[in-house]
Amino acid sequence: MNVKDFYYDLPEELIAQTPLADRSASRLMVVNRANGDIKEEHFTDILKYLKPGDCLVLNDTRVIPARLLGIKEGTGANIEFVLLKSVSERHVSDHMRSSGSDQGAGEIPARTDDRSGCCYWEVILKPGRRARPGTFFTFGDGLLRAEIICIADGGNRYVRFTFDGIFEEIIDKIGIVPLPPYIHEKLDDPERYQTVYAREKGSAAAPTAGLHFTEELLGKIRGAGVRIAYVTLHVGLGTFRPVKAERVEDHEMHSEYYTVSDEACDMINGARETGGRVFAVGTTSCRVLESASDENGNIKPYSGMTGIFIYPGYRFKLVDALITNFHLPESTLLMLVSALAGRELIMDAYRKAIESRFRFFSFGDAMLIL
Repeated sequence: MNVKDFYYDLPEELIAQTPLADRSASRLMVVNRANGDIKEEHFTDILKYLKPGDCLVLNDTRVIPARLLGIKEGTGANIEFVLLKSVSERHVSDHMRSSGSDQGAGEIPARTDDRSGCCYWEVILKPGRRARPGTFFTFGDGLLRAEIICIADGGNRYVRFTFDGIFEEIIDKIGIVPLPPYIHEKLDDPERYQTVYAREKGSAAAPTAGLHFTEELLGKIRGAGVRIAYVTLHVGLGTFRPVKAERVEDHEMHSEYYTVSDEACDMINGARETGGRVFAVGTTSCRVLESASDENGNIKPYSGMTGIFIYPGYRFKLVDALITNFHLPESTLLMLVSALAGRELIMDAYRKAIESRFRFFSFGDAMLIL
């Protein structure tokens, strides 16, 4: 299957740059897999498609202010870090050993300061080509210090942060919430890039299908007899990474941390046992559900990494319906929704969305695939 099969031409003015004043005021395109019907609705009409006994599954991850602006020690040159994922000291050491690092046989250099706090992260640097192991950077007028330990896979860096106090509190103070590369407008309220139910810190990007829900709408959904379950998948910037392989099957999918609780499993399995349907809110929730379920569609508690790549030909085990946004051309997310509804039907829906001037991507309108 060729990646070009998932290309479409999008007028730039349809890329939503700012969120709507009312989260739930977006439009909704409803795609019916059974008969191929495509209907235009408003997002609050989602209530018409949910039935008592169904289960709505939300990703409760919270975007951290993962963008850090600092300077290189010694030269004062500007640097930008984007935090990707927290890693252990052992993980960094093992990577050094397996990659043949020239810094000893997997030995991490001793710390050069006496600060109380220390942690390791994989980061993206801009500019980063000259950031060699042993280079130091400072952020927030010295609140945070970073040392490049080694080069990670893909050219990212493993760094050691040192600080006094609590790392999360320092990041909240000096960090900036990173926005997707196609959004060029400044976001006045960073909370608009968080879902109203975001609580588990760890993402570099928002699970944007959930941005359409308000507390009021969720209350109406509960009142209609629909179960609401929460799972967690920390979204990485790999979600924006283009597919560079010519064949879809040759793409190497990024991995992300996820967790499913006993409570969530009980709600989801309970819905299925009583004839209810499982609605995944967003491709992240969909990936969690399909990663944690067995071949019979039963889901079990789990915490770990998933690199599941869902594209046409995949057989869904648990997800019955998907609420999602409109995705970038040739992206793994567009391939996922095409796996659920069929490529031709999805591409037809996208053509109609463009004709009807739907808003696209993170702050855009929504789609419901039934």
